[in-house]
Parts: sequence; structure tokens; C-alpha cells
Amino acid sequence: MRSADDSQPRLDRGRAPAAVAVDDGCDDPLASSASPQWIRDARRLVSTAPVDYFAVDQRRYWTDFLVALICGYTAATIYLLAPLGSWPQLAAFPVAVFWLYRLGSLIHEVCHLGAHEMRAFKVCWNLFVGVFTFTPSPFFTRHHRDHHSLRMYGTPEDPEYVANVLEGGNWRSALGYSLFMLVFPLLVFLRFLLAPLTFLHPRLRAVVLERASSLTLNTRYRRHVTAFDRKAITAVELLCFVRAVAILAAVGSGAAHPSRIPLLYLLGLTTFVMNQMRQLADHHFQGDGTVAPLEAHILDSCNFTGSDPLTWLFFPFSIKYHALHHLFPSLPYHNLSAAHDHLIRTLPADSPYRRLDQPGWWPVARRTIWGAPG
Repeated sequence: MRSADDSQPRLDRGRAPAAVAVDDGCDDPLASSASPQWIRDARRLVSTAPVDYFAVDQRRYWTDFLVALICGYTAATIYLLAPLGSWPQLAAFPVAVFWLYRLGSLIHEVCHLGAHEMRAFKVCWNLFVGVFTFTPSPFFTRHHRDHHSLRMYGTPEDPEYVANVLEGGNWRSALGYSLFMLVFPLLVFLRFLLAPLTFLHPRLRAVVLERASSLTLNTRYRRHVTAFDRKAITAVELLCFVRAVAILAAVGSGAAHPSRIPLLYLLGLTTFVMNQMRQLADHHFQGDGTVAPLEAHILDSCNFTGSDPLTWLFFPFSIKYHALHHLFPSLPYHNLSAAHDHLIRTLPADSPYRRLDQPGWWPVARRTIWGAPG
């Protein structure tokens, strides 16, 4: 199995090249000659640093993956098998959610690895996490890269721009957003359970690939499906179909208690909601729906430099440096903090990059939800 990111050329790790396309949705949206000086300065400082911030530490990826996998699945097993409402079950639930959320967050790193990087890691993540949790990377990579694309960022079709599904200060919009989150895990489960039916007619298959093969709440998003995408989606969706049938078969045969299904739903819903809480503060969501230049794209993004509990909880693996990530998407997550510190030490005092820093998750999330000034 190859992950969907293997279908596109990627930047070679190492020093950033002299010129990179700014809107292809997969490579670093780094500055062309038209980029503002402060972005060119940031790019130069990271590229010429004495430390190679683009180098991937495979041991770090595997360690974070295995620790989260063992802790998350151990706690989830206790939660699922303990007597209903018992203290072991109640105690195991938050532990399982914490580690499963961290484990699931690594899909972001799978997406941004280069086409020929850590293929064994990508396969293992998909087999042991993506399929088991119904979040395989081929259902994420393409739309996440579209979110990075300058052609799509902040537009109504942006699949990860929260302003497209939540209007700040509008209680009806907030209610609809909340209800959509409640049913989304069920829709994903049904998507995989009914996967064989999508092959009954080519037109039905095309609609499902375009509109129901991305893990996004934005129903206006239309996925561009390549030939490789078709193969990758088919491979993982059939594995997820087997997983969905196995859950129902275990309950139907009496091998698992009927409570297994609502317990799994609650586990999946809670981790999904945590991810949505993070997305409330990835950006300021001040775009007007039109295609934004690179500078507006970066200034609309956030770096969180505080250490408050909610920021720490919602932003695992240094993804709190989200603006830096949008500036350099191929920077490995384990180097984001060091690269950010390097820029803060070396950029001029009046660099706009410094204004990207935010004190914590809640002040930004509050503006997203209520549209109120910070």
C-alpha cells in the first residue's frame, strides 16, 4: 500500500531550492520573486541555517507513533472491555482519547512526507491506524494539500477553512456545525460500510470519489481525482469496509456486547471534536473568499508560543507552529519549534513574522466562534 502523497512529486529534503511553485498544493508555498521581503528573509534564514531543519528524524517518527499506538490502544481496550459504567472504563476513556488523538494527528505528518520517504511508516500508519479508525491517509492527503494551495486557501471550496462551515457570532451556524460534527463519524462509517455499492455504476462511483472521499466538513469541496487516487482510495476503502463489517459481525454474533458500537462512536466522536477544536484556531479566518496572495495566506495563520493546557492538548507534535508550517510545509514537525526559535533570534525586530505569534488557543478560537474582538 502506498499513501496518496506518493502520487505527486515532492521537494527533496534538505535545503530549500531557489524557486518553488507557490500554488501547487503540495510543495512549499515559498516566495517567488513577487513575495514580500520578510517572507524571502524568513526563507533565506531557514535555508542557510547551520542546522538542516528539513532533515527527517525517522527515529522520532517511529517513536512517537509506537508510543501513541501502544498507549492509545491499551487504554481503548480497557475502555471497551471493562464493565459498562465501571471505574476502569471511566478512567480509561480520557486516556484513550488523549493518545488516540495524538496518534491520529500523525496523519498530518504522513501527508507531508515526500513521495519516497518513510514508505514503511506510511503503510504501518494506514494499516494500524487509518483503517482501524476509518481515517486512512488517501482520504486526507489530497484535500489537505488543496488547503495549502494558493489557488484554494480561504476560498469557499477550501476544505479546512472553518469559516466555510461556521459563521462567527451566528448561533444557527454554530448549531448546524455542532450537529454536523455529531453525525459526521456515522457518515464516515456508512461511507465505508456501503463502499461496495459505489461500484454498481460508473457515475455513482465518480460522484462518491469526488464528493465523499475526503475527511472534510465543507460540502462544497470537490476533490480532483487522479488515476493514482482511484487506486489508493479503492485499496483503503475496501480494508475499511472489512473493518466496518467486522464490528457489526462481532456484535451480531454475540462476540461483542451491543454497547460496543456506541462506545466506539463516543471514542471516535470525542477525538474528532478535539481535532475540530484545534482547527478553530489554526487561522484567523479573515479571508473574504477570494484567492489570497501568499502574504495574506501566512498572516491569516497562527503560531502559538504559550504553554497553556488547551494549546498543549489541541496541538500535539509541535503543530502549534501552524503559520510556520504554512510557510514551510515540508519542515518535519519535530523541527518546527527549533526553526521558529531560529527565526525569532535572527529576523529583524519589525518583521511581520513576529506578529504571527498568539498567546494561546482560546483567544483565537473565541473570535472564530463568536466573531468578537480579542
